[in-house]
Amino acid sequence: MTHSRLRSTDVLVIGGGLAGERCAIEAAAAGHDVVILSLVPPRRSHSCAAQGGMQAALGNCIMGEGDNTTLHFIDTVRGSDWGADQEVAQIFAEEAPRAVRELAHYGVPWTRVRGGKNRYFIKGAQLEIDEREETDGLMMHRDFGGTAKWRTCYAAAGSGHAALYALDSEVIKLGITVTDRAEAVALIHDGNRCWGAVARCLRTGRHFAVVAKATVIATGGYGRIYGQYTTNATINDGTGAAIALNTGVVPLGNMEAVQFHPTALAPSGILISEGARGDGGYLLDKNLRRFMIDAEPGKQELASRDVVSRHMMRTMRDGHGVETPFGTHLWLDLRHLGGHHLETKLREITEICRDFAGLDPARDLIPVEPTQHYSMGGIRVNKDGHAYGMSGLFAAGEVACWDMHGFNRLGGNSQAETVVAGRIVGEAAADFASGTSLNVNTGVAIAAVRSAERHAASWLARSGSGPDVYSIRDAMGETMIDKVGIFRSGDQLQEAVDRLLSLLADCDRAVLRSKVPGMNPELSFALRLKNMLRLAVVTAMGALARTESRGAHYRTDYPLRNDTNWLNRTLVRWPESASEPEFTYEPVGPIDVPPGFRGYGRDDQLEMEVSVDQYNKDVFVRQATEGRLESREPAGSRVRWGEWQEHV
Repeated sequence: MTHSRLRSTDVLVIGGGLAGERCAIEAAAAGHDVVILSLVPPRRSHSCAAQGGMQAALGNCIMGEGDNTTLHFIDTVRGSDWGADQEVAQIFAEEAPRAVRELAHYGVPWTRVRGGKNRYFIKGAQLEIDEREETDGLMMHRDFGGTAKWRTCYAAAGSGHAALYALDSEVIKLGITVTDRAEAVALIHDGNRCWGAVARCLRTGRHFAVVAKATVIATGGYGRIYGQYTTNATINDGTGAAIALNTGVVPLGNMEAVQFHPTALAPSGILISEGARGDGGYLLDKNLRRFMIDAEPGKQELASRDVVSRHMMRTMRDGHGVETPFGTHLWLDLRHLGGHHLETKLREITEICRDFAGLDPARDLIPVEPTQHYSMGGIRVNKDGHAYGMSGLFAAGEVACWDMHGFNRLGGNSQAETVVAGRIVGEAAADFASGTSLNVNTGVAIAAVRSAERHAASWLARSGSGPDVYSIRDAMGETMIDKVGIFRSGDQLQEAVDRLLSLLADCDRAVLRSKVPGMNPELSFALRLKNMLRLAVVTAMGALARTESRGAHYRTDYPLRNDTNWLNRTLVRWPESASEPEFTYEPVGPIDVPPGFRGYGRDDQLEMEVSVDQYNKDVFVRQATEGRLESREPAGSRVRWGEWQEHV
């Protein structure tokens, strides 16, 4: 630390959740000085709220028997609706078993196989299965949507909590510096080279710079652009993605790809894990009919999240939802699972129902509705997590478009991604830091600090009768859920774009009620608001431009997946001083598994007009043109060409 406003480190990690802490552990283990900047104490990061588990092809239980990393890869590609980078999906599937075993070593109390007779609910029927005695004590799996095998490793329904506490203990053990109650407000960059970030202390309001050889953004998703209509915590406002976008150089990828989780507790929006349906829970309409049996006879309640959410919304729109003063909902029935199962394997869900709805799921139906949950889009990075167009900047976890999820992620894949990508990106950032020196003009960092200070001061200096920041926030959330939701159409998306651009203009004349320069929550939110609106704008614009339906992006006016024209990834940049963003497109990546039927949802699409070989011919050249930096291993080197054909 050379100055009270200027600090230095080898690797700066912005974000203290699972992805950020796993990155920090890897970089510190390589011998680097590491600093974590976190909005909240790490154990309060949103990763702690994750419930269901982590997918890893271990094949320990009878219903997971025969599982392997190739099947996991195939499920991930199908789940993405062929929007994923298939090399990244392959890397992820291969590394996930190592990641969950490593977490066990760190102390995560994974639920274990019990040898002998066990009772399960599978597609509405209670079955008794003899688990092999030789697997007794190995990690147990539960069923999740869109998978061929039971693959999700879990610690009751508190997997994120257990994993985060275990990783945070490793952070403490390694002596990694954690600066919490601090928010990164801008990246320090000199052209196409990132040198750290400007942060604002939420306790004092003071700004300071952290210069670093390598910078990793791991700040999670941007669900709060949907206002109250999200399962995300209030800290998930998309700041990490926004400060990358604000460079004018780094693109965001697939921002229109927004996932809605089928089962949020109504009307609070608190997540009810997919593990509830994986363990045998049913979805019911107002007449207590299991509508998913007719809608998806094969997968039923365990089709992928985008498919289940759409069936739920159709059921409610057709008049079969439960009407209440707070809106329409459906029912989730867990009563048949029994009190013992609910108090052990789904304990956290039981507690949520009791504490926030006054319900006992062993006796009562649970009111649920689809709600915004996850951001497939984010900072576009290569397979090392290195950001497009910006040397020294990396991203991992939900904030990144790595891109293994494409247009729909499978449940259990995101928690696993945090620790898989965390290790890979942490190692890449460490290697990058080892190969460079901190050769930055301190004037660049101080200038960035002063710019951030002037921006904050300008908010405090405003006077008059402009709109307040919270009314703008509420209007943004209502616009997003009403017009950029589960079902989308060109007319509504255009209305959303127009409204959001108007709100963006309103933001520049908004006035604060509190003029306190230090600890001022209203000022802290005001500094985030324009970033949130910019993310909302690029999400709506990207959705308007994509005239097809793919995964979670469903256009009622273009209901077919269009592999002829839209087998690509959206990239968006917002040049400095520009009034609107700029969109370009790149190939999704090398295609090994050709586009086809997912096994659920629609079975019709507009097919590719070129062969897979033709598509793959110039994939990496076109991506490099869009800013993809060279990776440590050659692009495409991890693809196992054609191996998947032996497993279908």
